[in-house]
Amino acid sequence: MTSASRPVAAAGPWAEALFTHGVTGTNGKTSTCALLAACLRADGRDVLLVGTTGAFRNGVPVAKGKSFAEFCALLESAAAEGCRDVVIETTSFGLRNGYAKKWRFDLGVFTNLSPDHLQTHGTWENYLAAKAQLFLHLGPGRPMVLNAADPHAVFIHRATPPDVRRLWFRAPSRGPALVPADLEAAAIELDGDGTRVALAPSPLAEALGGSLQLRMIGEIFAENALAAACAAAAAGLEPGAIVRGLATCPGVPGRFELLAREPMVVVDYAHSPDALARTCATARRLAAGRVILVFGAGGGSTPSKRGPMGAAAALGADVVVVTNDNPRHEDPHAIAAMLEQGARDARADAAIVTVLDRRAAIEHAIAMAHRADVVVIAGMGHEVGQRIGDADVPFSDRDEVLRITATSAASSGGGDDPSPVHAPDCTTPAL
Repeated sequence: MTSASRPVAAAGPWAEALFTHGVTGTNGKTSTCALLAACLRADGRDVLLVGTTGAFRNGVPVAKGKSFAEFCALLESAAAEGCRDVVIETTSFGLRNGYAKKWRFDLGVFTNLSPDHLQTHGTWENYLAAKAQLFLHLGPGRPMVLNAADPHAVFIHRATPPDVRRLWFRAPSRGPALVPADLEAAAIELDGDGTRVALAPSPLAEALGGSLQLRMIGEIFAENALAAACAAAAAGLEPGAIVRGLATCPGVPGRFELLAREPMVVVDYAHSPDALARTCATARRLAAGRVILVFGAGGGSTPSKRGPMGAAAALGADVVVVTNDNPRHEDPHAIAAMLEQGARDARADAAIVTVLDRRAAIEHAIAMAHRADVVVIAGMGHEVGQRIGDADVPFSDRDEVLRITATSAASSGGGDDPSPVHAPDCTTPAL
């Protein structure tokens, strides 16, 4: 890479004043973006967030379009109205196609890397190389935020020019620190109302008051909050704004979204082995009873992850309901068989049932649940349609759960403990 390619030129004179925060990785991108945007808003800034779940200007949805020209038009309009901070969820597909060469990023965040989208990239190395593009094009002196417990972050660190500033974060569940972390969790506590993160001693931890409180539920969100806090600090935010932003950030649609209590029913976007294992681990910490998991796998993308996904399900849940996801042009029975085999290989006595009709699978899981159980509907998250062949069939896990809870249709499978599903006493506001 020549020095002339760093930093990347602004897309136009109107873009010169914009500071763009880019977030990439396999899991946690959407939540990290939401948390970072909340910190910026707590500092009184005008913020545009562009991500998987849509585009939001200070929490209000705006149309984002699909092309790069439409993206630029959105940002030009926001800039003309005084917006100066942009948070963008950057995908490996976009980065592979030169996104980081077309748009100037001023700060980059790497959450983690695990197998996914290998049909798109061909090899694991290509997938990692695509993610690395965000950091290779940062300008001298610009900050990058990396996961100190992820070996792929170390690769990105070594490949990135040394004049880019590094900040490192770490959560214990990811593994031991491979490099010293600027911000790490010493302990993580969670319940049905949120997550508390006790911080290990460091200058940044001390500035933040030694702990962080989140409305989101789960260790993965604690890790995302550490990443967002590092990014916010690198962008020059006051510690008080960071703490307030993290504490007030609402849950992200479809990311361990709590939709009912007694039993707890959550919808989560987990669709990789690592994400599924972490989602089940969070459910386990909340459950006084069983963890019941509904999940499937998409067709036309990374068949090699299906066995490990089945294993994660069998090891993480007490009851596994295998169902349809987005089969595209693959046979749903064949996909389910691979998931079942992975589950059986990991745990021969696993309680597994296959219900390919996703609506019926969700109904079945909630109907068997007792008050102390946690039911996880995984894989589709915020999505509102299934891709079956060439057709997009309307379907929403969230809507299905809310339909069941609204009619109190679920009851426990044991007969001695009838337990209508109750909606939670809190709602999830829009981003």
